[in-house]
Amino acid sequence: MSVAPGTVVDVSTRTVMWFRRDLRLGDNPALLDACGDGAGVLPLFVLDPVLWGPAGVSRRCYLSRSLAALDRSLQDRGGGLALRRGDPVREVVAAARQVGASRVHVAADYGPYGRQRDLDVERALRAAGIELARTGSPYAVAPDRVKNGSGRPYQVFTPFSRGWLEHGWRDPVDAPQDVTWLSLDASVDIPRPSLPAGLELPEAGEDAARQAWRDYVDERLADYDAHRDRPDLDVTSHMSVRLKWGEIHPRTLLADLRDRPTKAAATYRKELAWREFYAEVLFQQPRSARDYLRPEFAQMRYDEPADRFTAWCEGRTGFPIVDAGMRQMRSVGWMHNRVRMIVASFLVKDLHIEWQHGARHFMHWLVDGDLASNQHGWQWTAGCGTDPAPYIRIFNPVTQGTKFDPQGRYIRRWVPELADLEQPFVHQPWTRPEGPPSGYPRPIVDHKRERTEALRRYERVKT
Repeated sequence: MSVAPGTVVDVSTRTVMWFRRDLRLGDNPALLDACGDGAGVLPLFVLDPVLWGPAGVSRRCYLSRSLAALDRSLQDRGGGLALRRGDPVREVVAAARQVGASRVHVAADYGPYGRQRDLDVERALRAAGIELARTGSPYAVAPDRVKNGSGRPYQVFTPFSRGWLEHGWRDPVDAPQDVTWLSLDASVDIPRPSLPAGLELPEAGEDAARQAWRDYVDERLADYDAHRDRPDLDVTSHMSVRLKWGEIHPRTLLADLRDRPTKAAATYRKELAWREFYAEVLFQQPRSARDYLRPEFAQMRYDEPADRFTAWCEGRTGFPIVDAGMRQMRSVGWMHNRVRMIVASFLVKDLHIEWQHGARHFMHWLVDGDLASNQHGWQWTAGCGTDPAPYIRIFNPVTQGTKFDPQGRYIRRWVPELADLEQPFVHQPWTRPEGPPSGYPRPIVDHKRERTEALRRYERVKT
């Protein structure tokens, strides 16, 4: 049941569960520890202006819906989510003091901002005689755990993934039962930002995440290894959105994959390892959130973003697979991973625009905009990241489209101007005798020429 303000409870047993990227009750070790401390737990979320302010409408809307789902789950168990808005240093301490908590529980944050924020909160809590307890993380294996034979972190994915598998992870844990939930005297309402016309988001929350995962495992996982690069078939799980907000933990996914000794399950597990590898790289090199992981590439000459960048953002480059991906992102706050690489390569290597511009645009629109995965995915494509020989990889948007969307179904869905084009013009509408359909632009660049130019610029950096 919920404890009303003024009720006398043994203060030594009161705790706060400060939710951040773990918006779930099941398989949440930090919450389990908070509930194990005694008779009273305050479930708290702080709307931090530092994070809320830069977030695009997609992420704001989804987060609000996920918080509402968490609140409903708590209400079903006799509680409710306490929501505060402002600087976490002030708000967390104030909330803990109000309920007389002796400990605040969190899942550890390994991102550059989150680590410093938690240190600041920890100092303020300590001054108030309150402990900050870190249990678990958003990862199956927390950063800084997997090391090579010399005790140093891996810098290349393949050896990291082997070490990650050898390290292993714990099994999921159940949701706590029979909890006495505490409440605050005053709590702000969960924000309800409205979606702009044409933007649709998936159902949010822990229950929706678990159901989506069960459906995927039963119905589409078997095709993952063979067809994961096919945006027209869409055999990917879309779980990146759920993992971003911690509506489900990767441990839960890995436990289910363990029971399926198939190539598809092994390939999916490898993709989870990529997510954890990028978290490791960002933890070890926090400057790489904004700057070059390989500093020498900062010397390469780039063009200023202008009209061509705007055309890329709006999905009006004249290259159908690029435009389909950019329009998909604006429509559903998500983009197929293969297409993410294609559009990123086009921006950096065809338009010669620095990767940070594209990374910021992605973080604005993507519901699953995870700093580590987004920034290092962009750096991988741009050639300045963890890939040891990246500069020669320049995706041809036409051949990528014909290979991974052979019938043009993905393009036709997201670029309606091309919906009625016959093969092969759907991938090269400018080759029709009458040119592209009305309303669709001709290519804004010549890929062959820009590929040569990109290689020329990369060679200058190499030498």
